[in-house]
Amino acid sequence: MPASMPYAPLIETFLLHLAAERGLSVNYREGTRRSLSRFADWCKGRGLEPAGITEPLLAEYRRYLYEQGLQASSCRIAMVHIRRFFRHLCSSGILASNPAELVPGGRPGRKIPETLGAAQVNQLLESIAPEDIPFGARDRAMLEMLYGSGLRVSELITLRPEQVDWDEMFLRVLGKGQKTRYVPLGGMAAVALRHYMQHARSKLLQQGRKATTLFLSNRGAPLTRERIRQIIKERARNAGLPENVYPHIMRHSFATHLLENGADLRVIQDMLGHADLATTQIYTHVEKKRLVSLHRHFHPRGRLSSENSE
Repeated sequence: MPASMPYAPLIETFLLHLAAERGLSVNYREGTRRSLSRFADWCKGRGLEPAGITEPLLAEYRRYLYEQGLQASSCRIAMVHIRRFFRHLCSSGILASNPAELVPGGRPGRKIPETLGAAQVNQLLESIAPEDIPFGARDRAMLEMLYGSGLRVSELITLRPEQVDWDEMFLRVLGKGQKTRYVPLGGMAAVALRHYMQHARSKLLQQGRKATTLFLSNRGAPLTRERIRQIIKERARNAGLPENVYPHIMRHSFATHLLENGADLRVIQDMLGHADLATTQIYTHVEKKRLVSLHRHFHPRGRLSSENSE
């Protein structure tokens, strides 16, 4: 395949490779498509073909992304996509060398995840009346599960009734890369979910329509990411919580509160479905704070007192 081939078919071939051989999710592939399409447009504007791309040109493109106002994390992800794309072109024999191999993505400072305190989570959940059929029951069950099982929104909206194991109190979750993991269904989440399924879900089903997903809209269709975001913001506002409450903050709170209460980091990694422990380690700031607190409380010289400071 010639290196002067237009970018579009090269990108499509790479995306097929990601799907067939790497098993990466649709969301990841779409994000990659956007990154590479933006890069292809930049190259076309300068008359650059794949064979003409060099390391300095890629460094220039990275600067261009920063100048466009992209955050450091977004620039880094874009460069990861480009590196993988050129690596694929080399392994496929389209290019002889990889100009992106040594181009750094620009490591952003690791951001401490936003979380809600346990009291705030309780305030949010208790403000939703499950007796309000069907929406109160639905929303209470959704939030209980986001917090109680640490689900991603994508996992929640695709969850089916048959993925709930009521005997073992586990959820069989299909996560990123179509990987299955088993997550405990907490007691409060189980109560809310059972109540929703027994009393509210049938109210949301449209007559004559079959729905496969567990959580439904008022039209009997699967909920979307954006709709769940709207629901959570509205519920948080009604509960008197800050404006920055969003779906993923429930997952961050799940992991943080487990760690605060002594859960092992690798257990949390398994429950979150992280492939790499380093991803889970963003929550260790909580453990460090707890250790400092314990040291100050129990060690004889952990803190200065009025007695030993004289």
